[in-house]
Amino acid sequence: MTDLAGGDAELIAASLEEPERFAALFDRHAPAIHQYVARRLGRDAADDVTAETFLTAFRIRARFDPARAGVRPWLYGIAAKQISRHCREEVRALKLLARTGHDPVADSWTDSADDRLAAEAAARPLAGALARLSAGDRHVLLLFAWADLGYQEIAEALDIPVGTVRSRLNRARRKLRTATGAVDGPLVEARTHGSDPA
Repeated sequence: MTDLAGGDAELIAASLEEPERFAALFDRHAPAIHQYVARRLGRDAADDVTAETFLTAFRIRARFDPARAGVRPWLYGIAAKQISRHCREEVRALKLLARTGHDPVADSWTDSADDRLAAEAAARPLAGALARLSAGDRHVLLLFAWADLGYQEIAEALDIPVGTVRSRLNRARRKLRTATGAVDGPLVEARTHGSDPA
C-alpha cells in the first residue's frame, strides 16, 4: 500500500508552514496504527501509543525524507519504537494469553475482516511463542502479519536492511512452527507480499 491520493508526503511538507494540515495525515493513518498497536499491547495502551506516535511524527516531521518508501512505513517505524517502550506490557499480555487462552482485544473485532487472524492469534501456544520471540523478530513478524507491510516497508519502518527483515521473518516463522507444531498459519505461512518473494 502506498501513500493515499492527496499525497501524504506533500501533507507533511505543507504542515511545516501550516501545522494544522498534519491533521489530515492523522485522520488517514491513525485508525490503522491504533488497530496495530491494540493488537500488540491491548486497547488500554493503544490510545496512548497512537497519540505518542503521531505526536512524535509531528515533532520530527521536518526530518521526514520523501525519498523513503512512504509515510506509512515511517509512521509504523515510530509506532514500533513506542511499542518497544511498552514491550514489557506486551510480553506480559502474551504470557497471560498463553496461560488463559483469552484475548480481550479480539473480543471487539467480531465485525472486522481480521476475525480469523485474531481468533487464531489467541491460541495459547502461538501467544506463548510470540512472547518468547526477540523484540526484533516480533516487530518484523507482526508488522508483516498485522500491519500488512511488505519487506521493503518493514525495512524502512525499522531502519534495517531488507535482508535482515527476511532473516528475522524466517527465524520467527521457524520458531512459531516449532512451538506450535503448525505446518502453517496466519503468522507462519509464507505469502507473497507485493513483489516480495515468499
